Amino acid sequence: MHYFPIYNKWFNAYRNKEIVFVEIGVWNGGSVQMWKNYFGSKAKIIGIDINENCRQFADDQITIEIGSQSDPEFWNQFKKKYPRVDILLDDGGHTMDQQIITFKEMFPHIQDGGLYFCEDCHTSYWGEWEGGLHKPDTYIEFTKNLIDELNAFHTQGQLEPTYNTLNMGGIHFYDSIVIIEKNLIPFKPFHLIVGETTI
Repeated sequence: MHYFPIYNKWFNAYRNKEIVFVEIGVWNGGSVQMWKNYFGSKAKIIGIDINENCRQFADDQITIEIGSQSDPEFWNQFKKKYPRVDILLDDGGHTMDQQIITFKEMFPHIQDGGLYFCEDCHTSYWGEWEGGLHKPDTYIEFTKNLIDELNAFHTQGQLEPTYNTLNMGGIHFYDSIVIIEKNLIPFKPFHLIVGETTI
């Protein structure tokens, strides 16, 4: 239940606007209906699941796509079909491979000013989900490394700036949720402009 105040804090500004909202993990269809009601009639809701039966939850405002979030080719076709995504919520299979591949494939596709959510990140600590405390290939450890990318300009050459460096506005950690803001930085850090190594 602690997810709902977090959702509202971050999603409220997008209500009643023409956005494209993508949720991975449709299951019984209740959540896509919830998002349809929450965001309003201007929003396009896209649900993704591996279960063909989920197609029954499509309507005039909700589209259901069938595919695996761990399949880069599925994402390639998805991005061609949907050139705009404002918010992506990963509530899919929750394995490390699924979460990391989805971020790598889809974060660059999020609109500037959009949001990338991954929930149920506690699976990074559960062995049955390929997780474990400080295990290097978990989604939580992956996002810890993104903190270094966010600050790459200040590592004095130890880490070259990446796409993420230039396009992450912030990373926010909550209990079981990681939120990444998509914001193109509008300027280079001052010490790079003046050619100095420190500011």
